[in-house]
Amino acid sequence: MVLKQIDRTLAQLNNGTYDNEPSVRWVTEVQHYRAFLLKVVDQTQQRVYEKKVVPAEHKVVSIFESHTDIIVKGARDLQYGHKVNLVTDRQGMITYFDILEGNPADKALYLPVLNSHQALFAELPHTTIADGGYASLANASTARAAGVTRSAFHKRAELGFHAMGVKRKTLKALRSFRAGIEGNISELKRAFCMSRARWKNTMASRLLSGPVCWLTTW
Repeated sequence: MVLKQIDRTLAQLNNGTYDNEPSVRWVTEVQHYRAFLLKVVDQTQQRVYEKKVVPAEHKVVSIFESHTDIIVKGARDLQYGHKVNLVTDRQGMITYFDILEGNPADKALYLPVLNSHQALFAELPHTTIADGGYASLANASTARAAGVTRSAFHKRAELGFHAMGVKRKTLKALRSFRAGIEGNISELKRAFCMSRARWKNTMASRLLSGPVCWLTTW
């Protein structure tokens, strides 16, 4: 019904003249949203009637925020927005920030952060503590081989203390520190109303509504 009304209105305008600026702007906007409506109809046809699986990257989940990604975190409910990858130093200063496209695995986000730190500060941190999603033997081994003395993760994910270069007591202290850092983003959401950016049509319009990955460097 909506598409029929849009097409009928566009046809009427095409039969007349609409060279004034408001009409041209309206037609441009309507054609933009019409294209997204057609995508929604197509993916609905595939999923509901043809019982096909539509890849997440091909789905339109928001007509008005078309860049919105589908985020899946383990067995949790689906979230919509963008992953934000943040790095802070021990004083809480943000030294790395990235708004990610799609739903990349956290494990793939660890080494790029170290490379960025190396480029920015001309050295690697002595100690890192990251979310458990970053944890892998490859990440820990590569980091330590490059010069990171202690490459720790909030959840060990079958990593031994020796592989991370830490003792049990040290890992406990690093976990506590990282928990405090996570409180900072909670405060941004609650006290400063930053759970969602207010500007539109940008990758950051759901800045803090999606999952956030933390890597803290010392």
